[in-house]
Amino acid sequence: MKKASTRPGKELCPVSDRCGGCDLLGIDYERQLAQKNQRLKKLLSGFTMQLHPIVGMENPAHYRCKVNAAFGLDRKGKPVVGRYEKNTHRIVPAASCMLEDERANEIVQEIFSLLASFRIRVHDEDSGYGFLRHVQIRRGFATGQYMVTLVCSDPVFPSKNNFVKALRSRFPEIATVVLNVNDRHTSMVLGERNIILYGKGYIEDQLCGCTFRISPGSFYQVNPPQAQRLYETAIRLAGLTGKETVLDAYCGTGTIGIIASGRAKQVTGVESNGDAVRDAVWNARCNQIHNIRFIQMDATDYMERLSSGRLPDGAENRVEVPAGSENRPDVLILDPPRSGTTPRFIEAAARLAPDRIVYVSCDPETLARDLKLFRAKGYRVLEAQGYDLFPYTEHVETVVLMSRAKD
Repeated sequence: MKKASTRPGKELCPVSDRCGGCDLLGIDYERQLAQKNQRLKKLLSGFTMQLHPIVGMENPAHYRCKVNAAFGLDRKGKPVVGRYEKNTHRIVPAASCMLEDERANEIVQEIFSLLASFRIRVHDEDSGYGFLRHVQIRRGFATGQYMVTLVCSDPVFPSKNNFVKALRSRFPEIATVVLNVNDRHTSMVLGERNIILYGKGYIEDQLCGCTFRISPGSFYQVNPPQAQRLYETAIRLAGLTGKETVLDAYCGTGTIGIIASGRAKQVTGVESNGDAVRDAVWNARCNQIHNIRFIQMDATDYMERLSSGRLPDGAENRVEVPAGSENRPDVLILDPPRSGTTPRFIEAAARLAPDRIVYVSCDPETLARDLKLFRAKGYRVLEAQGYDLFPYTEHVETVVLMSRAKD
């Protein structure tokens, strides 16, 4: 793939030093990829001889299809909108971001401009007063649909219909508007209650030939083009022939498992987030997939129960499960959070002894830590491939294939 040759400087973002979201903004893109390659070599070369060069983007700007904007007051008590300064709750006022979807940024600015005419007060974290706390914009990359989530401290939104009408008159591509209620003193952006103000309460996107529903709290990769490349590699490394049972741990909304289902005998997805599981079930039905099921449970707990023969009861969300399914997976796919998986998960995985393990990681350090434990349990790394899903930041996604060492 041809790599971008632009030389971005910090002059492109006057608040980059305060925001801290673009760790590598002053470094040209080729050098960023070289640094990430070097990092992967340092951490993973001791595990495998097949470490492929990181796959970058042709156009590494405005790739984020999810935008979180914080609303608050400045020192003079005037409303501001922007991003939180790194590791703080201080808002850095900013009208745009070179990493984020440009249309999403325009929607945020339009919402900010409507505050005065609709007499909407922004939330003040110090006093606890005020209505609007955050705005989250999500875009379906392939569909062009936008979802606007207004995170507010109260479920009562006066003039909500007129507000939505004014917003959609400028941005007709907004497919749904949701009011998310967050009345707690917490660092979490979203609360637990969603009220649909317009549309279905979710948007859809297409990835690897499948359709996926995106709700306000659903996990979905923020860089779909690169995510598709990563997922295609993960499925290829899984080596599916149509005869295998697959366990997809930390499955989120079922993206990888649903994509894999067309080449597997049976797939089981495990996820602790209830909203994600509901979306996963919908996604499977929407794609008319009948050989997959989803279980709402902590991945480590499920692995331990499965490996000891104590199957979970009452936590299953069935689409359709073939009769005579086996407990032991032939292939294990895991895509854990940045903190990686747990020693208990790895211990249980070793007892289940799948022939192949595909590990999708968003942090090379925790990946290297976990690979050491897998190696101690008799697994060897055959192949590793890095993907740059987050240009201008230090983050690196990696997909790794492991197999049981032959005696």
